[in-house]
Amino acid sequence: MTGYRRSSFSLPEHMVTDEKVYQSRRTLLKRLGYVGASGLLAPRTSLASGWFDDEPETAFKTVPLDAQAAPDVSTSETLTPEQRVISHNNFYEFGTAKSDPKNNAQGFKVDPWTLQIDGLVEAPYSLGYEDLTTAFPLQERIYRLRCVEAWSMVIPWIGFELNALLKKAKPMSSARYVAFETLYDPEQMPGQASRFVGGGIDYPYVEGLRIDEAMHPLTILSVGLYGKTLPAQNGAPIRLVVPWKYGFKSIKSIVRIRLTDTQPPTTWNRLAPQEYGFYANVNPAVDHPRWSQASERRITSGGLLARNRIDTLPFNGYSEVASLYKGMDLRRYY
Repeated sequence: MTGYRRSSFSLPEHMVTDEKVYQSRRTLLKRLGYVGASGLLAPRTSLASGWFDDEPETAFKTVPLDAQAAPDVSTSETLTPEQRVISHNNFYEFGTAKSDPKNNAQGFKVDPWTLQIDGLVEAPYSLGYEDLTTAFPLQERIYRLRCVEAWSMVIPWIGFELNALLKKAKPMSSARYVAFETLYDPEQMPGQASRFVGGGIDYPYVEGLRIDEAMHPLTILSVGLYGKTLPAQNGAPIRLVVPWKYGFKSIKSIVRIRLTDTQPPTTWNRLAPQEYGFYANVNPAVDHPRWSQASERRITSGGLLARNRIDTLPFNGYSEVASLYKGMDLRRYY
């Protein structure tokens, strides 16, 4: 296309994966004689529910969203199938196994919802459930997601730039950081009610960004994926997406965004500071203490054991953010 300019977060469109793979797997298991095996295991057990059960009777409802494609964004890598995106999750509020969030979040209530924006701002305000999808124009952006566990996905998110939400609140000149907080509701989130189920984390889950990171146009608040509102297990009704950082920075089910002049605590840094830094930028040259970060397993349409190994790129390939960290020792500020 004449005059077209592709940024580093633009991904060319080809080889979109068939989203029926998940259902085919289930059919195969049934043919192999595993029908009813889930009845031998305790209710809500991850293996049984993730592999053998049919869809829950009371499923979390998603609805279609209208969104414009982001300027200069195209698809260049194979999209991760929707069924993989919604069934392979880290959301410890609903359990620590990858299938726990989908299995345990189906009854999650998101309406009503209140997102509060406050702290060092001149005009604090709040958004209700309907506002989350109507207050700002929605875009679809296809981003790579790199987990600190060395797996990755390519996901078509729907959302809006975080800077639009922050600018509306009129940040004070003293604001240097942005703090985020997840809903705290142990009745709905079994991981918050039990340290055994929730991985020993002190809840609510909290995260933070430096204000220049938060204001960067790549940083978005997502309210949907694959053309629909977010499933509960993916962080409904609103979550952060920071594509150049490891996935745990992209906090889910946010209820408060607070501007502050001091670096806020973050959940994983507070739990294991020797393993999880405040910045958590994707960096193949800095290993996790227990594994290499030089490569990642891209989750596509292959089997669960498929390697699909690819090299990890600095900043997850989003080189335009490198200037944010000019002069910083990224081994020290990991």
